[in-house]
Parts: sequence; C-alpha cells; structure tokens
Amino acid sequence: MLTKDVSDELKAIFASLDAQGKEPSVALVKHRLSTSVPMPALINAIRSWKSQAKVPKVEVAQPEPEIQSSEQRIAALETQVAELINRLEALETQLAGKAQ
Repeated sequence: MLTKDVSDELKAIFASLDAQGKEPSVALVKHRLSTSVPMPALINAIRSWKSQAKVPKVEVAQPEPEIQSSEQRIAALETQVAELINRLEALETQLAGKAQ
C-alpha cells in the first residue's frame, strides 16, 4: 500500500493559522487539508502542535490508481502514437525547410 506524508502540509497549515491569530481546530485544519487525514491522527497532530509546537509524522494511505481495461489502455496508447507521429512529421518538415 502506498502512503503519503502530510506532516509538512500540516506544519504549513498550523503556521498559517498561527499567523492569522487563530487556534488550530479539527474543523479549520481539516478544511485546509488537500488530503483526507483520519480524525485520530488529526487530533493527535493538533495536540502535539499545541503542547510542543511540533507535528508528528503523519502518513495516510494513498488510493490505489484506477485500473483501466485493456481496451482503454490500447485506445490511450493509439492516441499517444498518433500525436507522436504528428509531432515527428512536423519536425521532419521543419528540418527539411532548414536544409534547403
């Protein structure tokens, strides 16, 4: 399972709230997070910040990437190949123009 460290994001949020003169609360912090953090981890981070001005390492599970069907993958690859062919033809035309 892949994880993502959100400790730095939490530090930035706490510093921002502190600069605004606001006390970190679950609602304020949760609203500003870009990633969903479990409530117990969030409460623990807020308590740690309030008592020691430190944020413990907080990691959350990243969602598994969506698995595409073979047909979807093939269609995406065909589109990518067509785009690359167009780019290659444009570069060849450009180089042919400079060679003359």
